[in-house]
Amino acid sequence: MSRLIALYAALLRGLLGLSVLVLLFPVTLQIVSRFTALLPHYIWTEEMARFGLVWMVMIGAMLAVREGTHFVVDVFPRLSPRGLAMIELLTGVFVLAFALIFLVFGWEFTESAFYRISEMAELPLWLIHMAWPLAGFSFVIFSAERMWRAARLLSAPETHRA
Repeated sequence: MSRLIALYAALLRGLLGLSVLVLLFPVTLQIVSRFTALLPHYIWTEEMARFGLVWMVMIGAMLAVREGTHFVVDVFPRLSPRGLAMIELLTGVFVLAFALIFLVFGWEFTESAFYRISEMAELPLWLIHMAWPLAGFSFVIFSAERMWRAARLLSAPETHRA
């Protein structure tokens, strides 16, 4: 299972890079058309930039949960590995709660957009709304993986130094 999760994370890293490249295209068109007469003023570029930004942020958040860098505050900087594992389990419960909210309500949000299109680019709105349930799904998987590792560390017999 760890290999599948690692492959999924690698796919997300690739999609994050792709989303940055996709975001650069409409933003570049906007800049060039505003400050030169080389291009006409395209109105769809603003909407495409917003869509790209949403996906970039959501994919980045998914990866941050996997890597444990999402909203990290070192309140107890000198804990033992077992102490860190207990904190990981506690914070994992909260991450899972928010992940389930993203998953359930994100799916409802996406369902509301199945038969609608964006105004300027005329893209199906579910393409942008899908970022929320996918983020919730990813948060669940990545948080569960981190919690599993923490639980395994806590269940291992403690070794004492002589």
